[in-house]
Amino acid sequence: QQLMAEGNQTHLVQFILQGLPEQSSHGWTLFGLFSWLYLVSLTGNLLISVAILLDAHLHKPMYFFLAHLSLADACFVSTTVPNLLVSLGTQDRSISYCRCLTQLYFFLTFGDLDIFLLAVMAYDRYVAICYPLHYATTLGPTRCVFLVATCWLLTSLVALTHTLLMAQLSFCTDKTIPGFFCDLGPLMQASCSNPQTNMLVLLTLGGAVILAPFALVLLSYVHIALAILRTPSAQGRRKAFSTCGSHLTMVFLFFGTVIRAYLCPTDPGSAAAGDTVAIVMYTVITPTVNPFIYSLRNGDMQAALARLVRGQRTT
Repeated sequence: QQLMAEGNQTHLVQFILQGLPEQSSHGWTLFGLFSWLYLVSLTGNLLISVAILLDAHLHKPMYFFLAHLSLADACFVSTTVPNLLVSLGTQDRSISYCRCLTQLYFFLTFGDLDIFLLAVMAYDRYVAICYPLHYATTLGPTRCVFLVATCWLLTSLVALTHTLLMAQLSFCTDKTIPGFFCDLGPLMQASCSNPQTNMLVLLTLGGAVILAPFALVLLSYVHIALAILRTPSAQGRRKAFSTCGSHLTMVFLFFGTVIRAYLCPTDPGSAAAGDTVAIVMYTVITPTVNPFIYSLRNGDMQAALARLVRGQRTT
């Protein structure tokens, strides 16, 4: 294998994605399964975003953040699954250097955006339950736009930092990458140069991106739980719990799989089945079930989706 230095030769590098553990023997079965999951995820998330955009009843901070989360999920699942489907259908697991880094950038952007938006949605529930009289002023339109714009900007900068650092590494030709998409850990394993700086940035910046929002979510829900327990009315407590139920389900599902995949990995030199399951859950299953979690437990969302399907638009 020829060592490729940085510069005008890096575009010659071809990576070979290892794929899923059962890809060789169950390729077409997996192709059908992931095609269905991708279609459901894309359709469900886009329907929620469009319904919130067109329905005046949903022009509230909670749904504004949900619309951006759904859009981020639709983009997130689109960074990995289409390439996986091509691999499953053609058995061609190669990916060029440029395509790999591009996929890495968008994967990190939309994955981190999910994390930040879930934290913002926890803050929204905190203000709504703990300070209901100040909710409209605290989370006015300008504040909501600022929070979402900050999430997009921060995640883009974090993804750009990791991608530019990855572009400084050298790679050997035809290197096999564990997994079915280009991620930071597998790419560093495939590098022929020392990824010490990349690893340090991953542990500090990457860890902060996961743990800081997660801590904010936990802190918000501690205050929410205390506020709910102080509510004298049983009906009021049930209503408060119901407004948080969908978001809490998404938080536990998303952060649980992210922490399992990235902060509690098994042997990094092997593509362990547990890691593969956690990564598939994080990259495919979670974006697919998010629309159902919100629509099945939210009467306003169900009504808005019904009006969208019937072609009705509220103003």
